[in-house]
Amino acid sequence: MIKALRTVGRYMILMWRTLGRPDRMRMFFRQYLNEIEKLGVNSIGIVLLISFFIGAVITIQIKLNIESPWMPRWTVGYVTREILLLEFSSSIMCLILAGKVGSNIASELGTMRVTQQIDALEIMGINSANYLIFPKISAMLTIIPILVTFSIFAGIIGAYATCWFGGVMNANNLTYGFQYMFEEWFVWCGIIKSFFFAFIIASVSSFFGFTVEGGSIEVGKASTNSVVCSSVLILFADLILTKLLMG
Repeated sequence: MIKALRTVGRYMILMWRTLGRPDRMRMFFRQYLNEIEKLGVNSIGIVLLISFFIGAVITIQIKLNIESPWMPRWTVGYVTREILLLEFSSSIMCLILAGKVGSNIASELGTMRVTQQIDALEIMGINSANYLIFPKISAMLTIIPILVTFSIFAGIIGAYATCWFGGVMNANNLTYGFQYMFEEWFVWCGIIKSFFFAFIIASVSSFFGFTVEGGSIEVGKASTNSVVCSSVLILFADLILTKLLMG
């Protein structure tokens, strides 16, 4: 318990050092753009691929499991839409990104710590937390909502692919289900939740990497711990945010 409280305290202190106005805005924007490319743009491919296949699989599974003469045919599209908007494209996709992006952040900062690059920045009088972590958090807050939007569209295209190429059901019925009782707020719920998830991924992963003590083995442990902790916090935040936004 004491160790957990100490860790939370160190995390809060690090965030206090991180979340401030950068000393050099030009340098910050350069770092910010680099992080967007490294953390976000390079993740577009895996987001689109996973979302496409998940959208297709959800459609097939729902079609097979709720097949009934008493069930309207458009129900498949309706349920698929709700799953994609409310959970998969925000929560589950961010869990996947916590593994890809979070481990990247933790290992990068951990390597800089054990090779004393962060100590060198401190000696030069630079706020290393703000210089290294703040651009990552800003980039994640910018790009994750965009990736969530891409995920929604890719999932929908995957659902249609089962109709066009798999012959699972009629595309017109799927379209009617997608449009039936559509709530725009559900889209905004996913985007709002993605901001919180993006902050969790970037800040927690940065904390574990920034506070590494030891050698290369500890960097690997920090990378693993960052993914596990980020995933647990995302699920906990998802529970709270769903209650607040949908309650």
